[in-house]
Amino acid sequence: MTGWTADLFCTAFNSRQLPEPLLPEVAITGRSNVGKSTLINLLLNRTNKKIAHVSSKPGKTRSLNFYRITPGSSEASFVIVDLPGYGYAARASDERREWFALVDDYFGAGRNIPFVMHLIDFRHGPLDADGELIKWLDAMDMPRLVVFTKGDKAPKGRARNMYEKYMRDGLASISPPLITAGRNDAEVERLRGVILRIISEPGL
Repeated sequence: MTGWTADLFCTAFNSRQLPEPLLPEVAITGRSNVGKSTLINLLLNRTNKKIAHVSSKPGKTRSLNFYRITPGSSEASFVIVDLPGYGYAARASDERREWFALVDDYFGAGRNIPFVMHLIDFRHGPLDADGELIKWLDAMDMPRLVVFTKGDKAPKGRARNMYEKYMRDGLASISPPLITAGRNDAEVERLRGVILRIISEPGL
């Protein structure tokens, strides 16, 4: 399963640039600076030669980036779509409106999106901006897979209690959330398996 290969085949700044929807698409979203690009590079085995640009500056991703994934096994190819981060207020309001209009156009284009991967910083859990995203996805009846990021930065010895609290508070996910830590480890490998399993499940 670790033999995934990927290529960035489209970067769309407006709806006219969206590619033809020929394969299932897993959209990845999360608050700005949640670690989205880091996780994408890990999933795609591109930690040395990065395919997704990593920046400490929030709001770096300003387009929809489409990565064609070849799992390297009997599983069929699919696409990962890197959506712009949300919840970052320092950008000009006109620019933010353009981002959200583009994301709205993407989801309203009748594409084959089995689920959305919602990244949440494990240290903080779901914040207000995450709650807004959840309501928006629920309104579209869009399944979501929660993936925690930055688990290595959480207080030592508290991970289990934090995880259980988030779940008791009603955080819903189509598969139990995994806690990733910014490195290519067993959790990332498990996440690859979860992605392939959910894509292959009928009815999603």
